[in-house]
Amino acid sequence: MIVLSKHDRNKKMTVLTSAQIRAARALLDWTQPKLAEVAKLSVPTVRRMESARGPSASTEANVDAVRRALEAGGVVFLDPEESKEGGPGVRLKL
Repeated sequence: MIVLSKHDRNKKMTVLTSAQIRAARALLDWTQPKLAEVAKLSVPTVRRMESARGPSASTEANVDAVRRALEAGGVVFLDPEESKEGGPGVRLKL
């Protein structure tokens, strides 16, 4: 599942998937409790967003909080158009 996030009002809306959240957290070596703490959300909320139900099972504010927390940790979310093979992705800032 995907959800559109209005994280940056000046840019086109971007896609955020449960796989991206899991991958971003893994890149930072963060546990779900660590992400929940940094994003100021509950652990069950983070678990739900990373599950098959995905971010669409959460509010836009919660999705934005997770995105901001992971980006502050050094993750860059990639839009499908940014990958040669297509599909959303993540990487660490250089």
